[in-house]
Amino acid sequence: MVAFMTLVLVLLPQRVCKLPLRKCGVCEPLPIDHQYYQPGDFIIGSIIAQNYLFLNLIAFEKCPSPELIDDLVVMTQLYQQIMALVFAVGELNENPQILPNITLGFNIYNSLLSAVWIYHASLELLSTRGGFILNYKCDIQNYPEAIIGGPNSELHRHMATILSIYKIPQFIYGSAPVMDHQTEAAFFHRLFPNGALQYRGILHLLLHFRWIWIGVIYLDDDLGEKFIQDVLPRFSQSGICFEFVERFPSESFSNNIAEQADDLLGLYNIVMGSTANVVVIHGEIQTTIILRVMLEFPAFEDVPMKRKSKVWIMTAQMELMSLPIQRSWDIHFIHGALSFAIHSKQVTGFSTFLHNRKPALDKGDGFIRVFWEQAFNCVFPNSKVDEEICTGEEKLETLPGSVFEMSMTSHSYSIYNAVCSVAHALHAVQSSKFKHREMTNEKRWNLKNHQPWQLHDFLRSFSFNNSAGEKVSFDQDGNLVAGFDIINWVTFRNQSFRRVKVGRIEPRASEDILLSVDDDAIVWPSRFNQAQPLSLCNENCHPGYRRTKKEDKPFCCYDCLPCPEGKISNEKDTDHCFQCPEDHYPNNEKDLCIPKYIVYMSYGEPLGMSLAIFVLIFSFVTAVVLGIFIKHKDTPIVKANNRNLTYTLLISLLLCFLCALLFIGKPEMVSCLLQQTAFGVIFSVAVSCILAKTMIVVLAFMATKPGSKMKKWVRKPLACYVVFTCFLLQAILCTVWLASYPPFPSLDMNSLNAEMVLKCNEGSTLMFYCVLGFLGFLALISFSVAFLARKLPDTFNEAKFITFSMLIFCSVWLSFIPAYLSTKGKYMVAAEIFSILASSAGLLVCIFSPKCYTIVVRPDLNRREQLRRTFK
Repeated sequence: MVAFMTLVLVLLPQRVCKLPLRKCGVCEPLPIDHQYYQPGDFIIGSIIAQNYLFLNLIAFEKCPSPELIDDLVVMTQLYQQIMALVFAVGELNENPQILPNITLGFNIYNSLLSAVWIYHASLELLSTRGGFILNYKCDIQNYPEAIIGGPNSELHRHMATILSIYKIPQFIYGSAPVMDHQTEAAFFHRLFPNGALQYRGILHLLLHFRWIWIGVIYLDDDLGEKFIQDVLPRFSQSGICFEFVERFPSESFSNNIAEQADDLLGLYNIVMGSTANVVVIHGEIQTTIILRVMLEFPAFEDVPMKRKSKVWIMTAQMELMSLPIQRSWDIHFIHGALSFAIHSKQVTGFSTFLHNRKPALDKGDGFIRVFWEQAFNCVFPNSKVDEEICTGEEKLETLPGSVFEMSMTSHSYSIYNAVCSVAHALHAVQSSKFKHREMTNEKRWNLKNHQPWQLHDFLRSFSFNNSAGEKVSFDQDGNLVAGFDIINWVTFRNQSFRRVKVGRIEPRASEDILLSVDDDAIVWPSRFNQAQPLSLCNENCHPGYRRTKKEDKPFCCYDCLPCPEGKISNEKDTDHCFQCPEDHYPNNEKDLCIPKYIVYMSYGEPLGMSLAIFVLIFSFVTAVVLGIFIKHKDTPIVKANNRNLTYTLLISLLLCFLCALLFIGKPEMVSCLLQQTAFGVIFSVAVSCILAKTMIVVLAFMATKPGSKMKKWVRKPLACYVVFTCFLLQAILCTVWLASYPPFPSLDMNSLNAEMVLKCNEGSTLMFYCVLGFLGFLALISFSVAFLARKLPDTFNEAKFITFSMLIFCSVWLSFIPAYLSTKGKYMVAAEIFSILASSAGLLVCIFSPKCYTIVVRPDLNRREQLRRTFK
């Protein structure tokens, strides 16, 4: 014989009855046409919210009458949830592998959106069918095995108040309510993942698209307040700012409809007047009804602010619901929206099951006639209303998706899994008892003898695969172990829509891989032309700029300032610019570091080539002058100017010109060691020769005076002493320099923005200026002595020329110091080469051009008689 069992499903809607139950008294049982009963060995109970009190605007002061119930408006979308329970029970009863020889039944109650009727339905589950005597059942000898409650969290508390006393398992497929007593929560099994996972998913979604300037609308209930107080502060800590945080009324409408309409109009103006393109909505299953009313204000009222598309981000508790009056309203407002949904899959056979539903064939369905009339906008023949007649042959698949969907929604999938969970738990109880009976040789055991509370341990400790191939299990807190799907809503002109899965929230993933989303698959609201919407307080700070906070504004609002010199930012909205590596430099836009290229004074570039040519020209001229003096070595003008000293000076000038070539070309260790030391020593010899020549001229004229004691100095090799002494002192300085801080090749990365200068580092700046200072000292003495001798007889006197040449020499090197310090890179080398060439050329031209002119052009002046005439 087949045993008799029953299951009860309870879908909990919004509270409307304003007064507590004791004022309503004990209500009569619900009319049979507002219930759906199917007998069985075990009962699954259900309390649903098939009707909605939107149009009636009623606040019950007493229990509603059956006539009043008939006038209520039906939310046709909820009928699919009823069908999900019926389909699941039928599928399990046909499965011989689950509870063989046992039939599942169900009893579905309509709570009529009233807390009073929730209490009433809960009590009726514990009473005799058709009567209302608590704890007395003469026709059915067992309590329901489980209760399935609807997605509205607020009314779960009313259900738990009574049913938790009997420890009956209660399934809810919405977010967990804020319970007054935690002991009541122990009997809840949530077909809803942990709520914190959804909030983490919303945060990751906002950060993924960089939506940091958003609006928030929440339902004014306990869960909404908890969301505002506990969740939004964590959003702020992650960089999310809120342009507005507003609330929906907790009830659709109350007696003060004008006040609530004003509230919705004010909310409409806030939302449409905001600059935030993204709005997060935290609500319940019926929240979209209120949202649609708010967005339709421009059609009913003279509202100056036109509606504009937003990216709505809706929580998984919400569903696209509508009332008959809203059937003709445009659903384009939801186009491009993103919503969270409990992960689900399509169950094979469900669409066919819906397709076969007919009012004439399903006599036990107390809801189908009311649903059929509302869905197809017709009446059955026995109705007294003069409207279009329902034939009963209308096709559900012809209805718009906003009225009824043929594909299983996530809420229906949750109900389906709830029924399967109860069946598999009962099957597990049966299997465990059967094994226990075999071990103890117990002869008889009946599954009907177990108590409902015994299912709790099984429900929280086992898992199974449903017919869709999905694993179903609960954690120790009673939450479903599952993730969330991210749904993109796409609407069409015929009032139909598609839910496109574009992402997933994994329940056990780490933070960096918690969210997976296909950006390319998302269809955005039409206003954005399929470009990813931005939701920012102001425009992004582009690369090359940094953010700076605006005074008296949220931290998401900022000004953009260009990065300072030498720094870049290569990302949007960066708070700080950073320095490029030493071997890189910023581009003009300051958003990229470009590798610096190495430069040095090379022969291949125009400047290096020009300087090398000048070196060769001056070297050639010097060599020619030396050749002229050697050729005319026995002439009076050559002899009179100390021939050997003249040769030494010309050779040193030739070497001065040639040492400039050490500064051109790629710096090497050898060239760096020779550059400054060769320059210093050779120039010291040249200047000391000039000093010696000047001293000899002065002493020579002083020795011609009668009784002068200077003759003995003229006869001695004074010139050799002067030259050698100066050479020795400079050589000692250079030796100390090379021994202590020798010059070396180095890369100067900081002098120029875009270049690294390969140059010879002096090693010691002090030693460099000591060598240069010694040259300046010799030049100053030479200039002073020559200046004093400028008025001596001038036929062969070169004191005036030496004075002028040393004036040029000193001017060049005094100008060199600021020029050297003010230039950078290879131009520092060019400045030194130019100073070497200019000072050497000045000495060559000023001292030797008059002599060459006399020797080559005016040989008649190059005679001994001319020399004697001058002395006389």
